Amino acid sequence: MTARCRAFFLVAVSLSALALAGCNEPQPAQTAEVKAVPQVAVVTVEPSARSFVRELPGRVTPARIADVRARVAGIVVARTFTQGADVEAGEVLFRIDPAPFEVELSAANAALAKAEAARQQAEAQVGRVNKLVATSAASTVQQETAVATWKQAEADVAARRADVARAKLNLEYTTVRAPIKGRVDAALVTEGALVGQGEATRLATIQQLDPIYADFTQSVTELQQLRRDLADGTLEKVAADTAKVRLEFSDGTAYEHHGKLLFSGVTVDPTTGQVTLRGEFPNPKRDLLPGMYVRVQIEQGIDHDSIAVPQQAVQRDDVGNAYVFVVNSEKRVRIQPVQVGSAFEDSWLIMDGLKPGDQVVAEGFQKFVVGDAVDASPWQSRLARATNTGQQPTTVSTTGAVR
Repeated sequence: MTARCRAFFLVAVSLSALALAGCNEPQPAQTAEVKAVPQVAVVTVEPSARSFVRELPGRVTPARIADVRARVAGIVVARTFTQGADVEAGEVLFRIDPAPFEVELSAANAALAKAEAARQQAEAQVGRVNKLVATSAASTVQQETAVATWKQAEADVAARRADVARAKLNLEYTTVRAPIKGRVDAALVTEGALVGQGEATRLATIQQLDPIYADFTQSVTELQQLRRDLADGTLEKVAADTAKVRLEFSDGTAYEHHGKLLFSGVTVDPTTGQVTLRGEFPNPKRDLLPGMYVRVQIEQGIDHDSIAVPQQAVQRDDVGNAYVFVVNSEKRVRIQPVQVGSAFEDSWLIMDGLKPGDQVVAEGFQKFVVGDAVDASPWQSRLARATNTGQQPTTVSTTGAVR
């Protein structure tokens, strides 16, 4: 092979090697990975009529309460009731030794009989004197004396009759009866105790428990605002003469019977700025007892165009300001500050910040940050999902990232 041919062969081999090397180099990616759009559940804001319900702390008080006291002095000889039982008005509770009062009644009856005999004698004397005066056998002075004696005898009879009535009354008071119908507490004295000696000794206490009252307080500022809202038509009265009242026990259990508002106090407590309200409730099973702490829900008016969102949709920033996440027309998430009112079942009433048609995020907070595009679908409550699927409702996360 000539030198010229050898040179040509070497050039050809070099070019082939470069071509093969170029085939082994990595090729640039043709397509980029597409980021998935987060899915969230939203609630579309729609005004609706809702009752204005205010939840207030309260205490249960008896409708009537009466102290059973000894009205005469003596020794208790019997207790005839079961402690903690229901008693009827007029039912015998205690018996005090009646012997001294029976003796007193006998003495009063004897004094009355003596006075009546003296009256009869004076009356007969008046008749005789009148006959003598007619024949001028007795003077006018004698007649006047006889008449005066007879009137004194009449007055003495009346006094003795009062003594008999007093003695009968004291004897009757030895049988201590229930002044009202209700439940009697523990007996405060036992048999053998001396009662009523210089004071009306308290023997027991009876409280009427059906119906029963619940006393609660409300801020005078809230009450004035409520009256203004009712006056200008922002709220509508529930009824012309009363408001509906409901109770919850301290553990959150609802009381089965609804009550009615009896009155709203007219005096403001100067230390707390509160006014007292009272509700009346039926209590056939004695579930409510005096002194029990309860939560009172009073339905004070109706807002016909109120806006509410699920409680989990409302978030709070570091300083306590409320806000919600709203999906705008471009399907992107933005923050919307709101003014939150009272709680309504599992929702918050929104006083300001939202308008009809806004889509508020209720689920999926952990999937996005503010400004992200999202895929929104209608939200269903946990109770609705549990009803549709037959499963127990699950807890929904209520955390969202803010950018």
